[in-house]
Amino acid sequence: MIEVKNVEKSFNGRTVLKGISFRVRKGEIFGYLGPNGAGKTTTVRILTGLIKPDSGNVFIRGYDVTKDPEKAREKVGILPEVSNVYPDLTAWQNLMLASNLYGIDKRTAEKRGERLLKEFSLYERRNSKVSTFSKGMKQKLMFCISMICEPDVLFLDEPTSGLDVASARMIRMKILEIADTGVTVFFTSHNMDEVDLLCNRVAIIKDGRIVAEDTPDGIKELVGGSVAVEVRFDRNVDFEGKRIGDRYVVYTTDPNETICRIVEFAKSKGVRIVSINTRSPSLEDAFLKILGEMA
Repeated sequence: MIEVKNVEKSFNGRTVLKGISFRVRKGEIFGYLGPNGAGKTTTVRILTGLIKPDSGNVFIRGYDVTKDPEKAREKVGILPEVSNVYPDLTAWQNLMLASNLYGIDKRTAEKRGERLLKEFSLYERRNSKVSTFSKGMKQKLMFCISMICEPDVLFLDEPTSGLDVASARMIRMKILEIADTGVTVFFTSHNMDEVDLLCNRVAIIKDGRIVAEDTPDGIKELVGGSVAVEVRFDRNVDFEGKRIGDRYVVYTTDPNETICRIVEFAKSKGVRIVSINTRSPSLEDAFLKILGEMA
């Protein structure tokens, strides 16, 4: 459903994308991760036809985004990170405006709009101006707008950012339901737990290049150790592990030996162990290691 072949893009002499390539299958939730400035936003803007690549090819639903942009975008839904709804229009008016832009006939648009607003618990507020909506309500409305064309491909940029726990959970459940119907989801987020929960595959971009692509579990295996040992001392010390907040983390295939070594270290330095525990490496651990930010 999405195919990217050797795409490059530069701005003002600076190369932002350096020959990236990947494919996303039908019904797949594909996570696209990277630090700020890595090229995520530029990639999404190219995929959605907002800007053109300098070289390479992008196909959405089999259509070349550059040569046949209208066909490529015909059944594509987009939920941007920043709200794009009109605050002085009602929820219903926003939905009908979006459906008109997609060329959906009035009767079909009204039927879909009613169903979507009910699904997202917004139907009772359909005639209220969006300026009166909370952030969570606006996000739900944006999700409705992204679905009004009944897309084959759905682009989601930080879909749960800033939402309360209940709203974020509802959005995550909707994403899984949508993918189960065969919709392809291209998903960007800084929430690694969310990516781990939702995504079938993940690609990580760094300095304009795809540096890793695999399932979340496959990405996590790149940490190199099967267990993470976390320890917190009663004061700061010069310890071998990676410091995260007030804790130190060591990755190991032999947690027993590592714990014994930590205990001996504490004794030799005269410090107390406040807490110690083991866990499997997380997607965040792997992400940081790939970016070169982890020892």
